[in-house]
Amino acid sequence: MNYKTRMKIGEFSQMMQVTVKTLRHYEQKGLLLPCEVDEWTGYRYYTIDQMQRLKSIRQLQRLGFSLDEIRELYEDDSHDPDISQLTRKIRETEQRLRTLMERRERLQNWRDSKKQIKTMEKFSIQALPEIIVASHREVIPSYETIGDMCCNTIGPEMQRLGCKCPPPGYCFTIEHNEEYKPTDIDIEYCEQVEEMGQDSAIIQFKRLSEVPTALCMKHYGPYDRFYESYTELFKYVEEHGYRIVGRPRCSYVDGIWNQEDPEKWLSIIQLPVEIQGREE
Repeated sequence: MNYKTRMKIGEFSQMMQVTVKTLRHYEQKGLLLPCEVDEWTGYRYYTIDQMQRLKSIRQLQRLGFSLDEIRELYEDDSHDPDISQLTRKIRETEQRLRTLMERRERLQNWRDSKKQIKTMEKFSIQALPEIIVASHREVIPSYETIGDMCCNTIGPEMQRLGCKCPPPGYCFTIEHNEEYKPTDIDIEYCEQVEEMGQDSAIIQFKRLSEVPTALCMKHYGPYDRFYESYTELFKYVEEHGYRIVGRPRCSYVDGIWNQEDPEKWLSIIQLPVEIQGREE
C-alpha cells in the first residue's frame, strides 16, 4: 500500500503560492475539493496529485477560461479543452483585444486633448454683441441627442426657411431646467442669422441683447462631461470676484458634424458676468 503525502491547507497554499481564500473558493465551486476534512478539527488536507490539478486550473485561467468552464472540463473528464473550445476562446480573446485597443485609442485621444487644453488659454473675457437668432426649444432625452437634433431637425428647417447665417457661424444652447436632469433636458438651441424670419412650428426668431461681459472657457470632449468644465469655470468665477448675471451659453465650435472622435469636440461655455470692484 503506497503512502500518500498529505498537506494541511496552509502548507498546500504556501507550496502552490495560492491564498487559502482562493483554495476555499475553488472548493466552493466544486473545482478542487480537499482529499480529506477532519470532522473534529475541520482541517483540510491536500495530496500531491492535487498539486497537478491546481497547476492545470491556474494555466487554464491564464488562458482565459472561467472557473465554470474549467469545472465543466473536469466534469467531462477531459481536463483539456478540445479544438472547438480553443477556437472559441481564441475568438473571444480577439474580441477582447479589439475592445482594449479601442479603449486605448480613446484614452490616448482624451490624454492628448487634455495636453492640448493645457497648452492653450482656457479662459477669456469677451463681449457678446446683440444678435438675431433662429431658436428651437425642445425637451430632449439626453445630451447625446443634441447632434442628431441639430443635423436632422433644426438644420433642414432652417434651410427650408431660407435662413442665412453670417460667417464664421455662431450657434449655442441654453438649458432651462431649474435643476440637473440626466433625461428630459429642457434645452434651447440658437443659431445666429442675418435677419428676422417667419416663425414656424420648429423655429422661432428672436433678438438677443448684448452681453457686455462674458467669461468664456474652452471645453474639449463630449457634452455629457460639461460638468467637469463647469466645476473649473465656477471656481474661476469665485477666485476672480465675478458675479454671474445670466444663464450660460454652450457654443459649439467643432462637433459630430466635423469630428467623429468626441474627445476632439470643441465647445465654448460663455457665462454672463459682472466684475465686482476689481480690474481684470
